Amino acid sequence: MTYDANPTSEVWTAIAWDGNDRLLAADLHFNRLARHSKILEINLPLNLPKIVFDKLSLLNSPEESINNKSKKPFLVKVTVNRDSQVSVTTTPNKIWKDSPLNAISMSAPDIPTPILGTKHAAWHHYINAREQATKHGADISLFFLNNFLIDGDRCTPVILDNDGVAYYPKNSDGALDSVTLEQLKVGIEVSGIPIREAKISLEMILRSYEMIVLGSGLGVLSIGNIDGQNIGNPKGKLYQAAKKIWLNRLELGWLGFEDIEV
Repeated sequence: MTYDANPTSEVWTAIAWDGNDRLLAADLHFNRLARHSKILEINLPLNLPKIVFDKLSLLNSPEESINNKSKKPFLVKVTVNRDSQVSVTTTPNKIWKDSPLNAISMSAPDIPTPILGTKHAAWHHYINAREQATKHGADISLFFLNNFLIDGDRCTPVILDNDGVAYYPKNSDGALDSVTLEQLKVGIEVSGIPIREAKISLEMILRSYEMIVLGSGLGVLSIGNIDGQNIGNPKGKLYQAAKKIWLNRLELGWLGFEDIEV
């Protein structure tokens, strides 16, 4: 991906890859690409899944494939530009610590909705946010817009409020519609935790029981503090429920081209 100032010049997604010929929740990623491409007015090739899996077969496989559920997945980035050209490239996946993460708050990028809530081309804002987090001794950045939590630099935040309901930011407010969250929502509900989208204020975060973040690369991780303020009790029941489902997805959620309905 290029650092293009025009957010509508590309649409993309980062997908967990087993190092061979399978992608995690590939169907959900293709569906999201279709949704976001309409917003960005980019035409996807009709045979996009075949193109992606054909290109996947040409990538150099990592030394070790994902052969047990404790490993972090490899990642590939699928990009489609305004000429409907498709690229599939490997992208590094950070080795995340298992202890609760430290976060900093930042203003969300000045990009209008609904474009803000897509995998658009102006992703340099998010890369800069990662760099700022590192500069300030933190692990991730969390974006706020009009004093409400919107997104994370490479993750979707979820809180367990003191009313016992888990909340995540609304896509209509500019948050990314997370494929990882889509995989986990039903299981979180089954575990006994209702989960809903909402406007999440800093007051809600500070009173919450716990906060987690989700993503194709990082999986499920707990937040310990934001800007030095402790957040609830890390690794509580929301984290435990979401982590259990994620590990199950790492074991059973891989799809090849033959599994995709086209």
